[in-house]
Amino acid sequence: MEITLIRHGRSSHNDERRMAISDFKDWVKKYNRNGIIMNEMCPPETADLANSAAFLYTSDLQRSIESARKINPAANIKADPLFRETELPSAANRLMALKLKPNSWAVLLRILWFLGYSSGCESYREAQIRAKHAALKLITYANEHHAAILVGHGIFNMMIAKELQKMGWKGKRKTGSSHWNAATYKP
Repeated sequence: MEITLIRHGRSSHNDERRMAISDFKDWVKKYNRNGIIMNEMCPPETADLANSAAFLYTSDLQRSIESARKINPAANIKADPLFRETELPSAANRLMALKLKPNSWAVLLRILWFLGYSSGCESYREAQIRAKHAALKLITYANEHHAAILVGHGIFNMMIAKELQKMGWKGKRKTGSSHWNAATYKP
């Protein structure tokens, strides 16, 4: 029995200009609506993990679903909002004058989120509880099908892995943040 966590492919939304936080909110909406770069190939070692899977579990975001289809076009895709990436908080008014690139906004807001700032989104603690539910759901899938593969998102995959490890599952200490990165856990 095993659980594999795979991060989705690179998003087709690639606007990297400096922007105000209000523009970044729109950028995030577009990022979440868009799928992946279609001509980008999934690494063979990642595809090999899922090529015989009857089911691939994903979040309900397009980049996760399209990545699963690219990994194994024959698999049945089971999308579930439980596996969505953690949201970023809304920025405080004093940050309104800043103009940063999207990755810089994401890092800044993610650091604030880890430190407990969660204006307009689920808190870190709430996301930990959701990650525990997601881990339990994947364990149930793995028990039923001998394996469960989730094509998900960087931060939330990391949180699920941490919950699996707390429950005694063994695998990589960190899931890795690269697109198409895969980490497998066994009881």
